[in-house]
Amino acid sequence: MSNSPIPEDRIPVIVGIGEIVDRPKEIIEGLEPLDLLEQALRRAEADAGAKLLGEVQSLDVVNFLSWRYRDPEKLLAQRLGVSPAHCYYGPVGGESPIRFIHEAAKRIARGECTVAAVCGAEAQSTATKAERAGVKLPWTPFAHDVPEPKRGASFQKPLAMKLGVFRPVTVYPFYEAASSAHWGQTPREAMAESGTLWSRYSAVAAQNPNSWLKRRYAPDEITTPTADNRLIAWPYNKLMVANPSVNMGGALLLTSLAKARAAGIAEDRLVYPLGGASAEEPPDYLVRDQFYESHPQNAVLKTVMDIAGGDGKKFDAIELYSCFPCVPKMARRTLGLSADVQPTVNGGLTFFGAPLNTYMTHAACAMVRRLRGGDRLGLLYGQGGFVTKHHALVVSKTPPQDALAQETSVQGEADRNKRAVPGFATEASGKGQVESFTVLYGRGGDAEHGVVMLRTADDRRTLARIPASDGATLGHLLNMDKTPVGSIGEITMAADGTPEWRVA
Repeated sequence: MSNSPIPEDRIPVIVGIGEIVDRPKEIIEGLEPLDLLEQALRRAEADAGAKLLGEVQSLDVVNFLSWRYRDPEKLLAQRLGVSPAHCYYGPVGGESPIRFIHEAAKRIARGECTVAAVCGAEAQSTATKAERAGVKLPWTPFAHDVPEPKRGASFQKPLAMKLGVFRPVTVYPFYEAASSAHWGQTPREAMAESGTLWSRYSAVAAQNPNSWLKRRYAPDEITTPTADNRLIAWPYNKLMVANPSVNMGGALLLTSLAKARAAGIAEDRLVYPLGGASAEEPPDYLVRDQFYESHPQNAVLKTVMDIAGGDGKKFDAIELYSCFPCVPKMARRTLGLSADVQPTVNGGLTFFGAPLNTYMTHAACAMVRRLRGGDRLGLLYGQGGFVTKHHALVVSKTPPQDALAQETSVQGEADRNKRAVPGFATEASGKGQVESFTVLYGRGGDAEHGVVMLRTADDRRTLARIPASDGATLGHLLNMDKTPVGSIGEITMAADGTPEWRVA
């Protein structure tokens, strides 16, 4: 603990939050992402009750995918009439809002800036509807000459691409199956945990005025496939995955404690970043050591527990990233939290909505409201990629006793816990033991094919297909009362050069 007080001009505080949800009656009336960004920032300034936007020296814009601009961060700065020294448009990643808030706080703590803004927006609902209807939107012209941002699929092996397991909705099931088996759960027990957890997210979303879906869902409604809740990739139905078809903008304003007090901002409006941590996995998910836990996630969450006093139960409010159930299920176990945990202050990526990379901007706004409303200590945990990038931040109603730490990577700790990574085989034959699996479904509800992640007899890793015609093997994978993880079958090479697997 520091023996001397921290200068107030080096103590970062969150002073303003702003959100906008756009539900246009006519497609052509929909706001473009730049409009949503600007309005969210102006709402954040109004929330702070002080004229701060004209003094922004640090501006971070979360990557958006619903529209493409050339240098959107500069276009936004022009709209605001500012020329910030730090003006940044980030890469794809659901953890990035938390990273940007944390890095902005560190800049203030270093004395590099006094006012910082973090914002993100998406207009995917309007963009999709316009494309389907053939409507030309009166937005800033789409920048066709700007490269599409790299997403997770850009880093995956050809066999993963061929088998369809290169998107989040088809990769996260590998973690779901492997982790539940590791915890000794049957698939039925794992599904029940997911349904109960997701129902809690929906209950919070139902009370959040900014949510896209304002309805509480019962666990069985979430886990039971129907025409409106179709299976996508086992075991995930539509109501268990992120919902990106939304129009939303969110923003936060940070400044120093000295600046906040000079501007007359009330003490009960201030929220203090206390510290956090970050770490990553390789972007190619097939070069990880296993799929029942994430070493970077563990290292990040254990670090923020230490900031909170060594116990995850010390957090009054938490936001556990919720693109798919396996993520908060793993996180709450690392934090030592019970199965009846309240995992969100915002509502989750299914029910609040998933404005792609910027969900955690909105979660941070919700956390500020919670702390202003009486809670003392909050945890914001964001994640990006395929359980790839992790960043967590502790925020408090109480001023810090120590200066904000500048070295916040815990990559070394994550890497130290990594075990040997098996080599990857694109061709294989003989015995194969199931490391994890999923089954992919068409829009009509029928299984298209299964995919198993296997360990070969010489302990290499491969992926193999189960054809839709192999009902016995698919039935083995989908047994609700016994996990197929660990079972052994036969690998053969199909005529198209793809490994296939049949249960022994």
